[in-house]
Amino acid sequence: MSLFHRLPADVRASLTFERGERVLTYARVDDRYVVATNLALHLSDGTRVPYENVDRASWDEDGLRVLTIDGAWHAERITEPRTLPETVRERVNSTIVVNKHVGLPGRGGVRLVARRPPGGEVLGWTFVFDEGLDPEDPGLRAQAEQALEGVRRSMGV
Repeated sequence: MSLFHRLPADVRASLTFERGERVLTYARVDDRYVVATNLALHLSDGTRVPYENVDRASWDEDGLRVLTIDGAWHAERITEPRTLPETVRERVNSTIVVNKHVGLPGRGGVRLVARRPPGGEVLGWTFVFDEGLDPEDPGLRAQAEQALEGVRRSMGV
């Protein structure tokens, strides 16, 4: 029997799946569930987070914490994680096409990240500036854009 069939009927009914989406694992959070599919993480509050939108996910004794690329934090107090942490790590890592830190002239650096949905095309690039750098600084952004062009040419992405 698949994991999907072991989920309570009300949990199954509350999930919105995309075509081809299937349950990989789940964990209980009090009377709700966190469900990891092949395409997204379904949080206990009903939020669906596609893996390509996860900037960072971590697990410790307090449970699962997820930071999305829009800067929103989500926390789940999971006491019996089953295989959820490993599954989330593997699925998020599978969306990263390129993750390269590039130094900027005299100013620290920027991490250039290209992501794609599972099995899809590259969506775009994200700039993650080193701490203390202002991502709104037009000169800094121009340097990052120039670094991105160099990385794209050298990697063919």
